[in-house]
Amino acid sequence: MTQQRSTTLVPSTDIRRAGDRAHTGIGWLDSRHSFSFGHHYDPANTHFGLLLVSNDDVVRAGTGFETHPHRDMEIVTWVLEGSLVHQDSTGRSGLIYPGLAQRMSAGSGILHSEKNDSWRLDGAAPRHDDDVHFVQMWVVPDTEGITPGYEQLDISGPLDSGDLVVVASGMPRHADDRAISIRQQHAALYAARLRPAGATALPNAPLVHLFVARGSVDLEGAGSLHTGDAARVTVSDGQRITAGADGAEVLVWEMHSTIA
Repeated sequence: MTQQRSTTLVPSTDIRRAGDRAHTGIGWLDSRHSFSFGHHYDPANTHFGLLLVSNDDVVRAGTGFETHPHRDMEIVTWVLEGSLVHQDSTGRSGLIYPGLAQRMSAGSGILHSEKNDSWRLDGAAPRHDDDVHFVQMWVVPDTEGITPGYEQLDISGPLDSGDLVVVASGMPRHADDRAISIRQQHAALYAARLRPAGATALPNAPLVHLFVARGSVDLEGAGSLHTGDAARVTVSDGQRITAGADGAEVLVWEMHSTIA
């Protein structure tokens, strides 16, 4: 996909409500799509900046995505509740749970599966009665055909600060403070677990995508956003977000390029 640097952008904030997202419900999977996905195609909603996919998924216990292929995509998975077992054709496997940053680079081609085997983190026997809730996000890489790869890191400690934490980034300025890397030098993903009435500021960037994973926030100049809502901010100047009475968990993409 052709990429271009963002120039001559007009400042705007486009609010997308949770209930307006496309929905896939097939028994074992309940998925809400922020952008066109699968047979849910809308030519006016294919991406924002470099972000092609932001799926809000619930997978039933004992089920999951069977082995399937990907190519030339940076895929970041963020678990909100439960746990997800990842296995891929490079021989890597991992358990993804809340507070763990995980990235798979599809590169020249990879096969992987994602299953809700409901493993307990205390090492006890697996349970098969817990759903897993996660957000999976895809951004285009800045280089095609790379060797496929996988990376994960527990960042529960930094998340307790209530500030924005760099989850995944390919930006040179984040080389020393990112949790995991992505092959996209013009993009970075942040997460924050805001306490009630806690506040933080969006990055200053040409393109910022804010997703409220749970809870509610007030976005300066735009009003209230609730669970599943998103804001597509063009020419962000560091607007503040303030959590509601129950706190909030947010995912924020900073982008300095877009898909042409």
